[in-house]
Amino acid sequence: MKSERTYPVYRVNKHAEGLLVGGHPWVYENDILEAPGTTPENGTLVDVVSPKGAYLGTGFLSLKSKIRVRLISRNANDTFDTAFWRRRVEYAWAYRKTVLEPADLSACRFIFGEADQFPGLTVDRFNNVLVTQTLSVGMEKLKPVLFPLLAEVLRADGQTIDGIYERNDEALRAKEGLEQNKGWFTLPGESHPETTQTEICENGVYYHVDFENGQKTGFSLDQKYNRRAVARLAAGHTVLDCFTHTGSFALNAAKGGAARVTAADISAEAIAMAKRNAERNGLDNMDFLCEDTFALLPRLEKEGSPYDFIILDPPAFTKARRTVENAMRGYKEINYRAMKLLPRGGYLATASCSHFATEDLFIKMLRAAAKDAHRQLRQIEVKQQAPDHPILWGVPETNYLKFFLFQVI
Repeated sequence: MKSERTYPVYRVNKHAEGLLVGGHPWVYENDILEAPGTTPENGTLVDVVSPKGAYLGTGFLSLKSKIRVRLISRNANDTFDTAFWRRRVEYAWAYRKTVLEPADLSACRFIFGEADQFPGLTVDRFNNVLVTQTLSVGMEKLKPVLFPLLAEVLRADGQTIDGIYERNDEALRAKEGLEQNKGWFTLPGESHPETTQTEICENGVYYHVDFENGQKTGFSLDQKYNRRAVARLAAGHTVLDCFTHTGSFALNAAKGGAARVTAADISAEAIAMAKRNAERNGLDNMDFLCEDTFALLPRLEKEGSPYDFIILDPPAFTKARRTVENAMRGYKEINYRAMKLLPRGGYLATASCSHFATEDLFIKMLRAAAKDAHRQLRQIEVKQQAPDHPILWGVPETNYLKFFLFQVI
């Protein structure tokens, strides 16, 4: 028997009903037909019903955002107390323990927003520290209940968690009416570590992680198994890793037995970090280049290139639908240049981390680049993000990473 509803009710149109029934958790402002007479408190829980009044779910209200409601449940019998959130955290951790190898649990994405039914929340684990990013007002208000549970659940499983660090220095928070900030979250009765740096190990490679100042939460964990695929092919090859950032692909290639690896990035800070990681791992088959990839590849084409394996893992060239066309031109330019640069029989690893650069668009771009470069692509492997960043069908925003391994012939 359904419990009696006490939450404010938002009635939505047929378009929103179709999306929600299909599994998407968002209700847009423009799809609301009827709102409560008295506006509820921002960030509170509300019910969503169909045009005919059928219950569709319960979610967090966001009065400042175009995404007006983010569903957290479609079960009318759910009670949203501490026990509910503990179960959901336990469920997320149990999933990671199932899909990841035990060695990977010390550096993984613990909570992946909507895919784990925590809309607007990211939680990454870096060894003894959890690093969070909160991008919805509902999750912001829930932190005093939820964040202690994150530590409790992991500790109950024998994991060492010394603190929770918030990386809320993200412009998207403004769309929720939230201010940017970063710093330690105070767990009741606990002190936090003195340092905002730690070390992780992924695929047997050690990385220094600055989770206060590093990109996003401090380190990109979504390519862990793609890096392993590169390491497996790298033995004996001369490798160029463009957009190296922390050096992750380059380090995996070097550890995999590459004859020589060049790690290149436009950022001097990134190159310094990659060098530090190489030294930590005792890798002496690497060199480093601070140069823009868009200038580097044409220069190497003119001067002659020693590389027979090129890795392209750029930052997202587009974060909005309106800039997709320009982004695809950028992707095509670097892929075309890499294909031209490689000897026939060489290898290309190429990726995009933009949700808006869809797989169809990315494949179309690769075909065009290969045609213009007068090359043919022999596909070795196609991969996506690691399974601790699960793709929830019905929620296309969770599907963002494309990764292709080719032999260029």
